[in-house]
Amino acid sequence: MSSISTSAGTAPAAWDDLVAAALLGTERRTPPVAARPGQDAAAALLDAAALSTVRRRAGLRPAPARPGPDPAPEDPRPALPPAARSRLAMLLADRSSPGRSGPRSAPDLAELLPQWLALANQYGYRAPDALLPTLLDAARARTDLRPEALTLGGPRALWLARLNPDWKFALRGGPPGRGAAPASGPGGAAASDAEVRRQWEEGLFAERVSLLARTRHRDPAAGLALLSGTWSTERAEDRLMFLDSLRDDLAPSDEPFLEQALSDRSRNVRATAAELLAALPDSAFAARMAERSARCVSLPPDTGQITVDAPARCDSGMQRDGVVPKPPSGRGERSWWLSQLVEATPLARWSEWFGGLGADRIVALPVADGWKADLHAAWCRAAVRQRSAEWSRALLGTPGAPPAAAAWRDPAKLLSALPVAERAQWVADFIASHGLSDAFRLLGVCAVPWAEPLGSAVVDALDIARDAGSYPWSFSGVMGLAERCLDPAQADRLEVLTALPDEPEGAAPGAGGYWSEAFQRLVGTLRLRAVMRSELAGG
Repeated sequence: MSSISTSAGTAPAAWDDLVAAALLGTERRTPPVAARPGQDAAAALLDAAALSTVRRRAGLRPAPARPGPDPAPEDPRPALPPAARSRLAMLLADRSSPGRSGPRSAPDLAELLPQWLALANQYGYRAPDALLPTLLDAARARTDLRPEALTLGGPRALWLARLNPDWKFALRGGPPGRGAAPASGPGGAAASDAEVRRQWEEGLFAERVSLLARTRHRDPAAGLALLSGTWSTERAEDRLMFLDSLRDDLAPSDEPFLEQALSDRSRNVRATAAELLAALPDSAFAARMAERSARCVSLPPDTGQITVDAPARCDSGMQRDGVVPKPPSGRGERSWWLSQLVEATPLARWSEWFGGLGADRIVALPVADGWKADLHAAWCRAAVRQRSAEWSRALLGTPGAPPAAAAWRDPAKLLSALPVAERAQWVADFIASHGLSDAFRLLGVCAVPWAEPLGSAVVDALDIARDAGSYPWSFSGVMGLAERCLDPAQADRLEVLTALPDEPEGAAPGAGGYWSEAFQRLVGTLRLRAVMRSELAGG
């Protein structure tokens, strides 16, 4: 090849000239090289290009190597048992399989993945390093997987996410640190205050949210000091997220900071600060709202009837305390302002003002001038916000009451404030009285797996619907919930329902086959969930 340039007696052809000849073709442009005897112009051009490529590469000075990434952080959590690791690989491999339309009897592995991740995180495991990329891909494709997937992935998932822009979602917001390793310094030692401060000031947003949550859980005052130090320089959307993260470890010592946040330039931040202050019954904010409510709602002596005089205007003090002056469409101003005052008032104050009556007696009192719906709706929101089981119980009433008897109630939210066992009992009694048609949202707030007698109530109601030949597809949502929430111990009891039933007269066409197939799938899913739990337990 060295004879190519010397045969012409000239310097080697320029690279740009070779490229131009190649693009135009040797028939339209003569290559700037001389061909050897018997060699055509195209072959000569290729030889010259090869020689020039070697010359160009050999003449380059090597550039300084870019620094490699920092080593992956340690994750001290235990590794998955071998069987559970294989199960995770199987679930991740199946995650992208499109669901088949219509009924089927095989368990839906894509729906089991969220359950598996939640259960693995309850055991405190870490994801296998080799499966982290696939786990991040799964979380990228399904937003519902992200909190549990990032918790299982822990600090190494965030480390990987920094190296691949496809996984940048993990850096925008992650779980509040439940699965992440605690902040640490070199060698895995506990991080110093200076190191924690550096991580807080220089970390990515998800890392800062996680660090704040961990620090607050360990030392609420130290976490609040971190946030206070940079509060004025944070973006409004970040201030909102940081403020909301105070909710889990809220303490009376947070009151001064939250009072300052009531004057924030962001309306959403102000509203969140007001909501958090309302959850502190001894705060000055709660006292101010209670004073306003006391002027509006009263129980005159000897009347036995609550009277309401809603605010005539929304003054600047009310607005500073988070009362939104403009009501939503279709809502009157005065009822809107009243509702905001009442829902921010500590519920214990009503018993003090109403002669020591309990929540059940207060809720039963008549309300003058058609204000009952507004007043009770505000009490419902206050009961949910303040997690008051007494008031939630009183406002829910009995499960046997007609579902539409009190349209102002939101039973699902009120149920969330009750103890787990009581919640399950209430929904079980509701299903026994009203069936499954109005129970879907109520089932969604019950703890998983469903405690007894709730599980039995759901199975009995499904059995009744099956025997009645009811239109089966209307229960597909409840069947899906049952697959995720029924105690796997119910599988043996459900086995008898997998048989193809005799279709009663007037039943929906094909209903029997659907019910049989749906129960087969339910039984198979429950048994697979039992196997998954055993694998994670190391059994």
